[in-house]
Amino acid sequence: MLPPLPPTAGLAIEPLFPVALGRVQLLPDPLDMALQIQAMHDLRGAVGSNPDPGCAWTGDLNGVWQLQRHPVFAPLIDALTGHAQAYLQQLGFDRSRLALHIQRCWPVLSEVGQMVGRHHHPNAHLSAIYYLNGDGTGRSGCLRLWPQRQINELVPGMAVGHGGPLGPSPWSVPWVDVAPQAGLLLLFPSCLDHAVMPNADPDDLRCSISIDFALSAPPAEAGATPPEYLAPHPSHWQEL
Repeated sequence: MLPPLPPTAGLAIEPLFPVALGRVQLLPDPLDMALQIQAMHDLRGAVGSNPDPGCAWTGDLNGVWQLQRHPVFAPLIDALTGHAQAYLQQLGFDRSRLALHIQRCWPVLSEVGQMVGRHHHPNAHLSAIYYLNGDGTGRSGCLRLWPQRQINELVPGMAVGHGGPLGPSPWSVPWVDVAPQAGLLLLFPSCLDHAVMPNADPDDLRCSISIDFALSAPPAEAGATPPEYLAPHPSHWQEL
């Protein structure tokens, strides 16, 4: 419930229904990062794009989608999942009533001029990106996030600009950019449209790790009531 306004306060606009973007700035060990970047090079091999030369190389489309099982990356991914648990707790989830699963985990390597087009992850519930390099300027390609719907533009299409009657406003921002920074972890709902802007730094190969998480109910004991709201734990599924 919103608190009441004093009579003389004038117009107040309240930021309702925010999207939860989680950010954690970690301090990775430089030697560990160097080993991880080298391992990414080895996993990519001679293939440099996906497959168009303007598209970044993404491991999920090249058979590299289980980094959490790779010995070089497993300790890092394990540490990152702890922050995913904290994200869920801050959203209000009761951690004792759900299980968090890594569905996919893959590297993304972006050479100069390469990008990743706008998309979302319908297979997952929570997505994460961890940057192995980047200086915070955005030169190597920002992550761009779009709202699912621009409710505050009132008339559909006004927020895109192009000389329309709706000027720039924090209430109708068309997108938000986040600059890569070494050690930065981002967490956001998987349904949120996002893209990677072109790498404009000829001296920097943009290296990141993407993770898709899925939520389920925890394992149920024999004879327990079936879970509500969440899918049953995968250990109870039966493949046909």
